[in-house]
Amino acid sequence: MKIVVLDGYTLNPGDLSWSELAQLGELMVHERTPTDMIRERAAGADVLITNKTIVDAADIAALPSLRYIGVQATGVNIVDLDAARKHGIVVTNVPAYGAPSVAQHVFALLLELARGVARHAERVRQGAWTNCPDFSFQETAQVELAGKVFGIVGYGDIGRVVARMAAAFGMRVLVHTRTVDPAQAGEVSFVGLDELFAAADVLSLHCPLTPQTEKLVNAERLALMKKSAYLINTSRGLLVDEAALAAALSHGEIAGAGLDVLAKEPPPADNPLLAAPNCFITPHLAWATQAARQRLLDTVVANLRAFIGGAPQNQVT
Repeated sequence: MKIVVLDGYTLNPGDLSWSELAQLGELMVHERTPTDMIRERAAGADVLITNKTIVDAADIAALPSLRYIGVQATGVNIVDLDAARKHGIVVTNVPAYGAPSVAQHVFALLLELARGVARHAERVRQGAWTNCPDFSFQETAQVELAGKVFGIVGYGDIGRVVARMAAAFGMRVLVHTRTVDPAQAGEVSFVGLDELFAAADVLSLHCPLTPQTEKLVNAERLALMKKSAYLINTSRGLLVDEAALAAALSHGEIAGAGLDVLAKEPPPADNPLLAAPNCFITPHLAWATQAARQRLLDTVVANLRAFIGGAPQNQVT
């Protein structure tokens, strides 16, 4: 069996081992694959493993030996699922591998917004404290999280871990989700979407990207938020209308934003959020701790092993 990994670098930049995957067949790992080289590299492959390299209907039709596509991520929008079904190709994904790491990053972004740790540390390096007439100084507002309202859109694996962390900070947790589980009602309070935007001191996005959720954060909903509120997005960039968010930050309609994802990645130089005030952007690395990447790779291997054994797991087609 021929196994081709199209874009293995972000999952494994060299600190993990492909050996278990190599035990399942003839393995070829490419760090990155340009669109125009997909069919050449995947020629004769029984198995494709992809992260963000798009495998479309034309690619699938051009690869007659292909039987399986393993997405080394949770989202599967990079594969044409209808084409995969038409050609009898099994597609699997990796759910739930990154919840602790992503939730941790949510609070890394939030704490920077609330306390300005990196900014103040840099000012100390620049000599601002050395030259200060007082024993203490602050250049940004210092915000205590205890007693604040933490709003969550989406209550899957990551949303639930984030909720527990927010509660540990002494915050009151409100959630909007498509499916309310009555058994969870004691953990959090479930509210409508507009109510959530209006009540939250911190609003964190943890829902999937669908036609219904694209640009969920738009000018109208941003106008509902408190001027002191923060927006956190570690989910999908297209959940946010970036021009509307940049305008809201520039006009002081909300206090700040912490983003690990953008609509286009890497972002073009003219993305308005790159210059927006009090907007902290990290390069889609919330998922990327070594522990999370190892869990991801382990599940990629387990998914393929289960497929070979005739009992596919984490199957989306």
